[in-house]
Amino acid sequence: MENVSPAVRSDIAPRLLQWSPIVLGAFAATALSSVLLTFGATIGLGVTSTAPTWRDASAALAILSGIYLILQAIVSFGLGGYVAGRVRTATGAAAVEDTERADGVHGLGVWSLAVILGVLLAALVSVATISRTPSMRSSAQASTAEPLLSYELDRLFRAGRRAANVDISAERAEAGRILLTTSSHSGLSADDRTYLIQQVGTLTGLSAADAERRVDSVVASAKSAITKSRRSSIILAFSVATAILLGAVAAWAAACAGGRHRDGAPLPEWMSRSDAIGRRETVMRQR
Repeated sequence: MENVSPAVRSDIAPRLLQWSPIVLGAFAATALSSVLLTFGATIGLGVTSTAPTWRDASAALAILSGIYLILQAIVSFGLGGYVAGRVRTATGAAAVEDTERADGVHGLGVWSLAVILGVLLAALVSVATISRTPSMRSSAQASTAEPLLSYELDRLFRAGRRAANVDISAERAEAGRILLTTSSHSGLSADDRTYLIQQVGTLTGLSAADAERRVDSVVASAKSAITKSRRSSIILAFSVATAILLGAVAAWAAACAGGRHRDGAPLPEWMSRSDAIGRRETVMRQR
């Protein structure tokens, strides 16, 4: 019997991951995304913000911010994928489909690593921000409503005259927790409303009627602020999920395009059609 050596598959080599292009592409995607996100936040296209003025923004601005987040993700991940596909070394003779598949896998590698780098970078920024904001309050005096309803709490306990060295942190924290219940299905209970009126009257010196009007005004404002914050959170969640998923598609397609440019091959048919307008303009200029 003749010894028949097993056939060597020509598609094995292109499937091997080359980590240098993946790391380079991930760094490029993360860097560009950081620049674009910083620019967007600077011009007011941040999807969410702790500033009270953000709550007065329209729904159109929130949607526009979400669209900007998606577009920057497509551009950033596309750049990273293209860099990985362009820099990757094609090994062995393989079919076009296998080479393109290998380039796309490298694009997904760029996408995965860039997402991890983005999460780590955001975590480091959050930790640094928290560490620079020392809190001297005890757990009983801390209020989860302070970042969101700080302005409403200021209005609630605003007084023309107040004795020096008077600490109302505990009262603010308690009032903040009560105001958070305004967004529940049952709303603010009558007992909590009466208690807030008594607290406001005692700490500010207002009459019962004035304290009642102030509490009702602050309760309405707090409910509106919580509703807008939830709307922003929903838009943020959908925008982030869509941006990450479309970023994976962009990284795959851009890596395939980079591989085509690396090998001197024409772009795929769907990419060629999308670039038809640009080619027509170039031909018209040459004429």
